[in-house]
Amino acid sequence: MANIVSTFRNMFRIEELRQRIGFTLIALLAVRIGSFITIPGVDVSMLTQSNANDSGGTIFGLYDMFVGGAFSNAAIFALGIMPYISASIIMQIAGVVLPELQKMQRDGEDGRRKINQYTRLLTVPIAALQAWGVTIKIAQTTVGAGGASVVPEVGFFWTISSVLILTAGTIGLMWIGEQITDRGLGNGISLIIFIGIIARLPTAITQEITLINAGSRNLVIDLVLVVLLLGVIASVILVTQGARRIPVQYAKRVVGRKVYGGTTQYIPLRVNTAGVMPIIFAQSILFIPATVASFFPESIFWQDVSRLFSDRTVFYALFYAVIIVFFTYFYTAIAFNPKEVADNMKRNGGFIPGVRPGMPTSEYIENILTRITLPGAIFLALIAILPTFAMNVLQVPPVFASFFGGTSLLIIVGVALDTLQQIESFLLMRHYDGFMKTGKIRGRAGATS
Repeated sequence: MANIVSTFRNMFRIEELRQRIGFTLIALLAVRIGSFITIPGVDVSMLTQSNANDSGGTIFGLYDMFVGGAFSNAAIFALGIMPYISASIIMQIAGVVLPELQKMQRDGEDGRRKINQYTRLLTVPIAALQAWGVTIKIAQTTVGAGGASVVPEVGFFWTISSVLILTAGTIGLMWIGEQITDRGLGNGISLIIFIGIIARLPTAITQEITLINAGSRNLVIDLVLVVLLLGVIASVILVTQGARRIPVQYAKRVVGRKVYGGTTQYIPLRVNTAGVMPIIFAQSILFIPATVASFFPESIFWQDVSRLFSDRTVFYALFYAVIIVFFTYFYTAIAFNPKEVADNMKRNGGFIPGVRPGMPTSEYIENILTRITLPGAIFLALIAILPTFAMNVLQVPPVFASFFGGTSLLIIVGVALDTLQQIESFLLMRHYDGFMKTGKIRGRAGATS
């Protein structure tokens, strides 16, 4: 404990680190303020009443979780940073099939800079299209038996102005995220998502305390749940940081009087290479029936389908786990290319001891990746269905249950580890002890990988 207090004290002794922490906090405060500024033309009191009657469970609820409630508030940051994340995923998938993008990925820093620029440009039309859909959703939101809209005057001017405001809000968040990355602490885009999710924690704690005071919850049971939550967090950290290290030997080369190579390095193959993306993809698919059913409340067929895919059913949990395993392998295949790694090793004179360079090396890496991905995929599936277990079996309120696993917990842990790693590097550069005495935080945890 004394070591942790000492480390926190050392953090603020380093001027650069102190400035970066201050800049990051101010930027994230601006993000939270923007999540409560409602776009013009929306009746705030009626919107609040509509949110109180909303049961959630649709893809809009998933979206609202990532943007920290800005969507339900019809705020200027209602789209959050998600259009940029969508553009990044599209560019990443396109890089697998388009030779031009593959060449850019191999061009080093210049290539990455061009890809980032294309990602920003692609974000604009995606944000505009999503903003148009959001305006339709807001305009269709009604309150009361009379069905009064939360937007008293829906027209062409309101739609166009709202689309422009929402698109500008996403571009502003994208700029803030880049500023945090350059001048602050941590990955700015990941931190914006992180602060949106963590903003729901005070509400979850308040609800739980209210239930305890009302006698609906038992304090001892809640303490057991907290211990269980800490155990889940520890296991997530263990798997997030877990990696299989493959030794790579580089041959010695004599150039003039200097000797290059002759060292042994390691390729870290992560147990969870796909990160949180499989759960996001799976949730998006599972929320489609409930979302469609919300548009057709009179349809018996869609209401039956919606109940089948409800998070209260066993079918939901089983189907959820299966498609998470599928998407884990799918996204791992996109995010990690064994052939490219093998080719780079061959060009640089590297080889895996006992394995021939070229195609045998690629197959060797792919076989190991396939084997270690299976436990990672099963772990992701278990973490994803934990909130469902907490709600149905342990009777935990939905807001608090979401922190027991799923997307929320994985993003929180991943971003926290990444930020902690950056703080650790600053401390070690100034010859201070980090949060861990050895100063070793292996790997790099990403939220939107």
